[in-house]
Amino acid sequence: MQSVVKLVSVSAWMLLAGFSAAAQAGSSDNGMDEAGAYHEQQIVGWIEKGLILPEHTAVKIKVDSGALTSSMHAVNLESYTHNGKPWVRYEVPVKDADTDELVVMQFERPVFRRILVRGAGGSDRRPVVKMSICMGNQVYEEQFSLRDRGDMTYPVLIGRRTIEHIGLIDVSDTFLLKPSCSQQEHEDERDKQQRMRDDESMVDGSAIDQPEQTEEELEAEE
Repeated sequence: MQSVVKLVSVSAWMLLAGFSAAAQAGSSDNGMDEAGAYHEQQIVGWIEKGLILPEHTAVKIKVDSGALTSSMHAVNLESYTHNGKPWVRYEVPVKDADTDELVVMQFERPVFRRILVRGAGGSDRRPVVKMSICMGNQVYEEQFSLRDRGDMTYPVLIGRRTIEHIGLIDVSDTFLLKPSCSQQEHEDERDKQQRMRDDESMVDGSAIDQPEQTEEELEAEE
C-alpha cells in the first residue's frame, strides 16, 4: 500500500509542476520553444545534464519552478552595440559534467530584453539572451538571464518559461535524460550565430524596447 501511495504522490507532483509551470508562464503553446519549434513533451528530473549549443561541454542543470526565466552562469559580461543593436559578450566557466575538467565557453549574443530579478539575496538587473540547449534528444531555444552563479552548485537553472516547453518534472528523481543531439544540430547552431552577426534582420528585437520587467527568483543556495 505504501508503494502505491508513493507512486500516486510522485505522479501528482509531476502533473502539478508541469501544469503550474505552463499556467504561470502565461502561454498556451505547450511544447513550442521561443523559436516556435514544436517538441514532444518529456519528463525531466529536478537535476538534469545538458549541452549549451554549439559547444559540446556537458553541464548540470537545475530544474526549478521557483524562477520564471531560466538563468545561466556568466562572467566578464561586456555590453556593446552591433549593427545598431545591443549585444553582450561573456564567458561561461563550468566544470564538464562528464570529465570534471574546467572549461571556459565564450559567447556573443544580442540582448533580447532586460529584467530586474528579486530574490532572497537582494535584487539585480540582468540582460536576457536567447540560447540553445540540448536536453535528451531535443534542442530548445530559450530565454536565459545572465548572472554570476559562482555561488551556486549548478551553472544553469531552468525556470517556468522553459519547463512549459519541455514537459513535466519528476521531483523525486534526477538525470532522466541523456543529451544526444546530433552533430548537425551543433553545426546548425554555430552557423545560425554567424549568420545572425552578418544579418541584423535575424535578430529578434521585439522585446528590447519594452519596459523592464520585475521577476521573483526563489532559488536557494545549494
